[in-house]
Amino acid sequence: MDSKKVALITGATSGIGKATAERLYNLGFALIITGRREERLKQWSEGKEDILCLNFDVRNEEEVNAAISSLNGKWKNIDVLVNNAGLAMGLSRFYDGDTSHWNTMLDTNVKGLLYVSKAVGQIMKERQSGHIVNIGSIAGKEVYDSGNVYCASKHAVDALNKAMRYELSEFGVRVTAIHPGAVETEFSEVRFEGDKEKADLVYKGFENLVADDIADAIEYCVTRKSHVNINDLVIMPQAQPVASVIHRKKD
Repeated sequence: MDSKKVALITGATSGIGKATAERLYNLGFALIITGRREERLKQWSEGKEDILCLNFDVRNEEEVNAAISSLNGKWKNIDVLVNNAGLAMGLSRFYDGDTSHWNTMLDTNVKGLLYVSKAVGQIMKERQSGHIVNIGSIAGKEVYDSGNVYCASKHAVDALNKAMRYELSEFGVRVTAIHPGAVETEFSEVRFEGDKEKADLVYKGFENLVADDIADAIEYCVTRKSHVNINDLVIMPQAQPVASVIHRKKD
């Protein structure tokens, strides 16, 4: 454990977060995996060494600060933070939007990312070393019909990524954003509140990205030499040239 680098991954219970945890663990990282579904964290980490599970909601600033403050010894020396926790809820024009969905997206995608980044960023600043990887979205580069508030939240992530890189660079801390297009995870099922049939239609008729495609990119970014910073990566399926267009094969 003493010689291993430490990575903290938020939203590690499924999708991109879980795939990233698997890749970094196989690379020899000690892992701090976080999420709200404690049973999933324990299930994946069972029987594995050098994995610490932290069960908290990134939207709760007090929970975030308490969890990070509880780290001691080697666990406190976080080398890599992957800000993966995020979600979309609903798909409607803004004038028909559900404001509870708006609050959940902004609290998770923007404020949650900030709470975790501040707590961990202070540690990295003091150590004069570290790497923050923010998982954005093509929705942070473009807007699409009925994506309004989700797109706004991911545009905020894009801006915060640039700000973090600007403000942490002098302290030897690297900051990277990865912006995926259509990745088949639980994302659409969450967006459509458990309607799996509707969620499956999002990925029908083309070869979408999978979680490991993004985890592969994260692995690449965090294994570069310390003087190399990958600022920004947009990763799309070949069939999705822009956010609002997917070329689907006809049945």
